[in-house]
Amino acid sequence: METKRVVITDREHIKDEELLEAAKILRTGGLVAFPTETVYGLGGNALDEEAAGKIYAAKGRPSDNPLIAHVSCTAELKPLVKEIPEAGRKLMEAFWPGPLTMIFPKSDRVPYGTTGGLDTVAVRMPNDAVANRLIALAGVPVAAPSANTSGRPSPTTADHVWQDMNGRIDMIIDGGAVGIGVESTIVDVSSDIPTVLRPGAITMEMLKEVLGEVAVDPAILGPVSAGMRPKAPGMKYKHYAPKADLTLVEPLRNGAELPENALDGCTVGLGSCQDLACARQPGMDEDGIRRMVDMVGRLAEKKAAEGLRTGIIGTDESIESYKSLKGIDSFLVRSIGARRSQESVAHNLYAVLREFDDLGVDVIFSESFSEDHLGQAIMNRLSKAAGYKIVRV
Repeated sequence: METKRVVITDREHIKDEELLEAAKILRTGGLVAFPTETVYGLGGNALDEEAAGKIYAAKGRPSDNPLIAHVSCTAELKPLVKEIPEAGRKLMEAFWPGPLTMIFPKSDRVPYGTTGGLDTVAVRMPNDAVANRLIALAGVPVAAPSANTSGRPSPTTADHVWQDMNGRIDMIIDGGAVGIGVESTIVDVSSDIPTVLRPGAITMEMLKEVLGEVAVDPAILGPVSAGMRPKAPGMKYKHYAPKADLTLVEPLRNGAELPENALDGCTVGLGSCQDLACARQPGMDEDGIRRMVDMVGRLAEKKAAEGLRTGIIGTDESIESYKSLKGIDSFLVRSIGARRSQESVAHNLYAVLREFDDLGVDVIFSESFSEDHLGQAIMNRLSKAAGYKIVRV
């Protein structure tokens, strides 16, 4: 298959003629990758089971991993769902269009091929101008997971999409780099208590301000059992991972005791040790950050001494600390953004992981981040990318 690439010339003044061919492809069962405010999506007709099958095949994605249906206006939601609970109405008024996906009881119109066999459907209304106009022109809801091969870091530029999808899909719409950089928040509003299934730019603090009580699915906090049937994308399967072996380093509260043999590669899985879990802190003080940066450097030097090509993910505030390490090439040290700006870290996260893929590193050590506000989404993605390999200091 030859993949066509269409460049949007002016995002401030989008011309329908730039999107009409893509809209027709979607309407007639083909696949188009396009930018959203979160990451690039791989779109197909959400009401066409064969199109959903093409999405799974192009990504190499397990067929029980649900797809998100994207709409351009609230009127397009009603045919897809059996009901809109009050919590869903409140969240729509507060955050649509925007980076929020909600899970509703599905209508008979939505095929099980789109929902991964579930009786619920995930729906989002993007506020990206290209995405929203494309969906409107297509005239159908558009199922659109991230436009990468399954398990890899999500794409935040059209070049990332081209690396993974060239020859697999009909078209890529190049709308430049995305804004947010991590996928949408997912909230299940189909049960009595709204439950966050994936954190994102619509933060827990924002949700509670609108709804009051909000639960958090345990899958956000740690690995889930192999037999679990995922209710939302990214809950069960390995996601966001670079090709290299990634390890996070995270400070414990009050400098709790270092896990034995940490320098020999001993790590503690998130949530696997109650005393360590209790020692974790939502924020990071100066001393904790210092210990973390020191441990990242020590672990990196050890792997470099073993002959491994070693990368480091630091921040604007810490990047100078890694430049004098033994055996670490300076061009293998990357800042993911400013610790004082969670938005910059989220925006750069997947691009940094993909850059390390391009550089052919063997191992990566990364700093961790506080889990308030957007930090919860950042740590969710980094933890999954690392396979929950975390050294705590």
